[in-house]
Amino acid sequence: MKLNFITFLCLQLLLFSSCKEKSKPDSEIDSSATADSISEKDWIYLFDGTSTEGWRAYNGDSLPPGWVIKDSVLTFDTELGLEQNYKGGKDIIYGAEEFDNFELYLEWKLPKGGNSGIFYHVKEGYSGPPKIAPEYQLIDDENYADIHDLTGYNSQFGAENPEELQDWQKTGADYAMHEVDTTQKVLNPVGEWNSSKIVFTPEKVEHWLNGKKIVEFVPWSEEWMKKKNSGKWNNAPDYGKFKSGFIGLQDHASPIWFRNIKIKKL
Repeated sequence: MKLNFITFLCLQLLLFSSCKEKSKPDSEIDSSATADSISEKDWIYLFDGTSTEGWRAYNGDSLPPGWVIKDSVLTFDTELGLEQNYKGGKDIIYGAEEFDNFELYLEWKLPKGGNSGIFYHVKEGYSGPPKIAPEYQLIDDENYADIHDLTGYNSQFGAENPEELQDWQKTGADYAMHEVDTTQKVLNPVGEWNSSKIVFTPEKVEHWLNGKKIVEFVPWSEEWMKKKNSGKWNNAPDYGKFKSGFIGLQDHASPIWFRNIKIKKL
């Protein structure tokens, strides 16, 4: 009887242990699935490949000529953008909602010599987003200076080699403010897709490129104000002062392609 009782207890313990081991992964999967589901619901798609709803010209009521959907990609077509009767600017904003703290993700590609940018905290009523909105720079780092004459423009800022693309002008930079950590930067060649992410909070701003963090700074800090008041934005009193606003995309007279544009409120 004693042996059978011990055997019975051992069998019960083994069964209990087996049940615990089986229940643990199920619990983890359910928890993970729920977290993923909640996380996915947090994203707001500004462009999902099917519609330009919400997008319009800066200071305008509709999309400027040139901005179209081609093969599920938001595209600036330079030939279509040459419409002679259009007098407004061709930078665009997602005008359906303003955002303050956020995580923005999108994918993009440029042609050789291409140039564009991503704006945030955009307010209307100015000549264009660059006057007031911080910009995540998008440009062909390798070829732009060979195709475009930068000497006159860069000379006004005291550049040592004004004919060259400056570090504050290169892809991923907080344009004319914070340069990129080149040890982390991986930029795909022109014609290939890149992914970018901007994370904005009052405590910290991050720029990401192809999965690597390449810029980090504290907005409106003493260091930020010093940069703002000693460079390109010295005579732009409203630059970067707004704490909420629209998301914008820049037309810089070259083709540009965007896809999977989504934002998460923080």
